[in-house]
Amino acid sequence: MLSEPSTVTVRATLPAVGAAIGDIADLFYCKLFDAHPELLRDLFNRGNQASGAQRQALAGSIAAFATQLVEHPDTRPDVMLGRIAHKHASLGITPAQYGVVHTHLFAAIAEVLGDAVTPEVAAAWDEVYWLMANALIALEARLYAEREAVAGDVWRAWDVVSRTEETADTATFRLRPADGSPAPGFRPGQYVSVQVRLPDGARQIRQYSLSGAPGGQLHSITVKRVRDDASPDGASPHSRSASPDGEVSHHLHAHVRTGDRLRVSLPYGDLVIGPDAADAPLVLASAGIGCTPMLAMLEHLASAGHPAPVTVVHGDRTPADHALRAEHALLAGKLPDAAAHFWYERPGPEHPADRTGLVDLSGLPFAPGTHAYLCGPLPFMRSVRTQLLAGGVRAADIHYEVFGPDLWLAAS
Repeated sequence: MLSEPSTVTVRATLPAVGAAIGDIADLFYCKLFDAHPELLRDLFNRGNQASGAQRQALAGSIAAFATQLVEHPDTRPDVMLGRIAHKHASLGITPAQYGVVHTHLFAAIAEVLGDAVTPEVAAAWDEVYWLMANALIALEARLYAEREAVAGDVWRAWDVVSRTEETADTATFRLRPADGSPAPGFRPGQYVSVQVRLPDGARQIRQYSLSGAPGGQLHSITVKRVRDDASPDGASPHSRSASPDGEVSHHLHAHVRTGDRLRVSLPYGDLVIGPDAADAPLVLASAGIGCTPMLAMLEHLASAGHPAPVTVVHGDRTPADHALRAEHALLAGKLPDAAAHFWYERPGPEHPADRTGLVDLSGLPFAPGTHAYLCGPLPFMRSVRTQLLAGGVRAADIHYEVFGPDLWLAAS
């Protein structure tokens, strides 16, 4: 909880800080990478830095957290913080790194706002920062402890035991721990981080959902090659990735084969079916490569014999672009009460049951108590969320996954 004097100061200065937060984020990253170039090379996504997406996400999270503190002082935005903590844990972030961020963030605040940063203002926003940072540190400590990992020690070597071309731009890599240890368990919907060494020596990291069910000796990730013409905002609302660069996906497609070795993190991620939804009606909605966490959920639900209705929704460019399409339909068919609905911008005559155009839920019924899980480009998820709300699904029961910076939060 923010102290009363700081609450007064933050409330008074929030409009000014909010208006300048984009400039502050820009300058912060410049200062951070000037002092620590290895962070841009080996930790931060260079594509998201180049596009400005990471700056938008940082600005949005700080503004959202500060607004929450002054408008709802007795609650903490655990959904927002939890999503960030899972991302940080998958990257191996440590408590000491928050001190590094603090140094350069507050130097940027002082430089951008100038004389407006009085000692009182600096102290109030310092309190905001450490409330957020310490909450994340605590959440991340719990996530590390659940995995019996030392803080930040999440990386292991994994061998590629097979590679399957799913579509022209999508491949599934099946992985086994290189040291022969059992594959760590995970919850359906979670992801791993994968780090690769690129030709210029950088070690870039991306997250990929685990596309199979838990419990096996192998982990599977299905990777879509991000094309150079993919726009940062997902110009095609169904199948374009939100990442503007694709250098890691290109590396995996071009260079990684059976017998190669990858550096992979422990599994993390908060897009999982919680206890309150264990027997509830579900909607699993995806677009493009966002189908991968849904496949893991479906496989788990099928093995558990989930008794309630499950509505499977997917949107893509064409059936040929729909990675793991056959598995998607097959797993839905294994459930006692499930229906799969696939929309394609260009469906083709070979699949007459498929729907043409963008995902339209207006004709689908949603039972009371439905929980929905979304993964795909932001325009798709915004559209589906709006339709779900119109169909009577509670906002609290709609969950989503964003790979890369959370620009949904930044725009909220």
